[in-house]
Amino acid sequence: MKPRALSVYAFLRVVRCLSKTFFRHEVQWIGTPPDDIWERVRIGALLNHTSLFEPVFAGSLPIGFLKKIASDGAVPIADVTLNRPIVGRLFRSIAAEVIEITRKRDASWKAVLKSARPGSMVVIMPEGRMMRRGGLDKAGKPMTVRGGIADLIDATGEGYMVIAYSGGLHHVQAPGERFPRPFKRLRLNLECVDIAEYRKEMQACTATRSFKRAVIRDLELRRDRHCPATPETGRPITTAEFEGSVSRSEPLPGM
Repeated sequence: MKPRALSVYAFLRVVRCLSKTFFRHEVQWIGTPPDDIWERVRIGALLNHTSLFEPVFAGSLPIGFLKKIASDGAVPIADVTLNRPIVGRLFRSIAAEVIEITRKRDASWKAVLKSARPGSMVVIMPEGRMMRRGGLDKAGKPMTVRGGIADLIDATGEGYMVIAYSGGLHHVQAPGERFPRPFKRLRLNLECVDIAEYRKEMQACTATRSFKRAVIRDLELRRDRHCPATPETGRPITTAEFEGSVSRSEPLPGM
């Protein structure tokens, strides 16, 4: 390993050790993963983004995956997060390449797509913002998937996409809270998707919607179906629930 990779790997091992010490991890696979999954994973996508404390999920992942992140991983992180004095410094240490991005489709996002080179892996949170208590984002809107993940899938060749469905971390640290609560249960469901096959499947849907819209729709349905239930955290409010509640002027579910 290169010096940068060694330092990142050491940091991730420390995070993993602390996480396994202070939290209970429950991990389940949706289907049976292939034997070569961690050698050929090209995209890691975390759905149900609820907290900046999500690196604790390192305790749910195998050491081989942490080595891949340290050696070949690229992680796009919002500039507002990286500019925080303490949190930003920690997040700059979680991957071989940490790419500072804005919320616009500018040069920063082009750098993410360029990082999808052969042998590399991009870890992304496709929703692009965190779910607040009550199931909506900071602006009070549903947690939709952003279109950037479709660009990434389209730019990536062969390999696997591992989708991690989070049970949520509001019971550990919700947005706005300064300190985490230890000794909680963390739940994570994992699914392996062949990128080439998935791309063909989504392209077959272009008769009714664009490739990007097909990917967004599919990932939102997968999230709503596969995110494990965590009573302490709740779940995202779907667009249909949001629109129905607004039209009836009734309280949103979970509010």
